[in-house]
Amino acid sequence: MTMLRHQHENIPLVFHEEVADALNEGRPVVALESNVITHGLPYPENAATARKVAQAVRAGGSVPATLCIDDGKIVVGMSDADIERFAATPGIPKVSSRDMPVVVARGGIGALTVASSVVAAELAGIPFFSSAGIGGVHRGAERTMDVSSDLIQFTRSKVAVVCAGAKSILDLNLTMEYLETQCVPVVSYRSDDFPAFYCVSSGIRSPQRLDDEMVIARAVEAHWALGNHSTFLITTPVREEDAIDAAEIEATIAEAMSAADREGVRGNAITKYLMRAVDRATEGRSSAANMSVLISTAEVGGRLAAAHARYRQERAA
Repeated sequence: MTMLRHQHENIPLVFHEEVADALNEGRPVVALESNVITHGLPYPENAATARKVAQAVRAGGSVPATLCIDDGKIVVGMSDADIERFAATPGIPKVSSRDMPVVVARGGIGALTVASSVVAAELAGIPFFSSAGIGGVHRGAERTMDVSSDLIQFTRSKVAVVCAGAKSILDLNLTMEYLETQCVPVVSYRSDDFPAFYCVSSGIRSPQRLDDEMVIARAVEAHWALGNHSTFLITTPVREEDAIDAAEIEATIAEAMSAADREGVRGNAITKYLMRAVDRATEGRSSAANMSVLISTAEVGGRLAAAHARYRQERAA
């Protein structure tokens, strides 16, 4: 069952009843992207994974709200039937933040990426969003200007994003430089380093480490209280036992980058090309690590959102 609530006269939002109740009562909610359903694993593994991720948010103490666009409306909390339909239907387009106005205006359908999800989360009044990994500055960006819209959107959306860093196929040094330039706080939860998706560490020291969930909650609120209308980025690494060695991944990526250049692979195609190369080289271990990081990040997101909700309640008392 869903409820319709208008956040803006031109942007209808459809809330799942459980999500609407939680938000109205000040209980924690974690927004989740739907792109991993439609552009990740094949059916039916994609549907099963989406349910596992939602359950991980619940295990962390929060209500999951998977986001999508359907019939021109932003759906805040996909039902099991919605997830099954998106998982089983081929050709549902990926919708980033730049695409949202056209898809909504046309009454279309779409799976939301990180960038569009943080837009939808803020509209819905959900302060926390969880994703396995964010986009970043691509290798060779000094020539291609290939910078993920995730980073741009982080400068505009007032949402706390919990992730396992960014994929090793990106230029992570430039990604961190960009975040610093744009004054986006980067805090690593119980870790000294900025993680690299299914690698525990990117080899880059995190600007800040915080181990206490309530301190993170206070820091998120302080960021916004200081007048910032931007994202607060929180990283949490993949579990050690599920991680892949960073040196092994780097060697594979270097070889795949050379092959992609020889074959003329460019633009949006490069990410999928490199990820498939890594999966082949690791004989499927990267896919298992991908599953692990999806679930572990969602569970941490649930815990941090719950701490944030407690902090807001204590402050209001």
